[in-house]
Amino acid sequence: RMPSCLPKLTRVVLSHKPWALLILIFVFVSFAYHKLYWGNLEEPKSRGHPYSLSAEISCAHYVPSSLDMAAGPSPSTGNVFFVETSEQTTPSYLFSCSVESAARTHPGSRVVVLMKGLAKGNTSLPKHWVFSLLSCFPNVEIRPLDLTELFSGTPLAQWYLQPLRHQEPHFLPVLSDACRIVLMWKFGGIYLDTDFIVLKNLQNLTNALGIQGDDVLNGAFLSFKPKHEFMELCMQDFVQNYNAWVWGHQGPELLTRVFKKWCSLRTIKSMSCKGVSALAPEAVYPIPWQDWKKLFEAVSALELHKLLKNTYAVHIWNKLSHGTKLEIPSQALLAQLYSQFCPATYAKMKLD
Repeated sequence: RMPSCLPKLTRVVLSHKPWALLILIFVFVSFAYHKLYWGNLEEPKSRGHPYSLSAEISCAHYVPSSLDMAAGPSPSTGNVFFVETSEQTTPSYLFSCSVESAARTHPGSRVVVLMKGLAKGNTSLPKHWVFSLLSCFPNVEIRPLDLTELFSGTPLAQWYLQPLRHQEPHFLPVLSDACRIVLMWKFGGIYLDTDFIVLKNLQNLTNALGIQGDDVLNGAFLSFKPKHEFMELCMQDFVQNYNAWVWGHQGPELLTRVFKKWCSLRTIKSMSCKGVSALAPEAVYPIPWQDWKKLFEAVSALELHKLLKNTYAVHIWNKLSHGTKLEIPSQALLAQLYSQFCPATYAKMKLD
């Protein structure tokens, strides 16, 4: 309607010049602001991404052009899943490194990050450098985590809807344990905790999980085909043997129980049984949780290569290590992993 107002505004300006001029300026500034503001809000909808990722950083600076990802993910390869079950929307350096390293080592796969803190139906992500950095990778998708929808059609649907569930002492880790086995059963692919640094492509590790040591399997890494019977048994065990009061009962202990029954074993060992593989610790848990401080000790490049020769990914044991200071740059094992396998995150760490 702006053009039809111009003749009237012009007559007013001529008769009441000082005040009318101010009013005219105000009207035009308001109109321009309205167009810019709403234009910016509507523009992300056309990007075609599950959530629009702000590009506040230079992708050319952080992601070398030699990284051939132009073709994008292939629908024939499985997804790589990360899950954040808290309301957290300010990811850490380690979170960023986990997703970046997975995106670099799986250029033909969708790397799907599911976050409970993101509002369903919104089209913009919180202003945070991690989201901007991850936007540089065309195979990374960041989506809201809809737990009711995820658990629907599984034995865990009724479990999740029980009143006062969120008041249980270990609810967030238990919720994470639930999400990963349901994701693997419903969709298949690869699941990783957000404290992994991925060194190699994991797609050839099918129907597999890792031994963390001490006769225990860990679910921080899972790789399964959809609707696999082993994951179905895990969902059933989750509900039938549910215990909210024991740490790990729904996680490592559950996977260990089910695998021992699956293979009729008393002791876990590196093996393949009825199509499911228990990987040796060096595959994804080369640093035992008891030795997590080694991540912050200096090692030579030769020692690092020797240590990780048979390793696909390194679990950082963030529950134990998150409060420890890491010197950047340094020869610390963890610093070298950042430098080699998530260089964009590492560059931001050095900048900070």
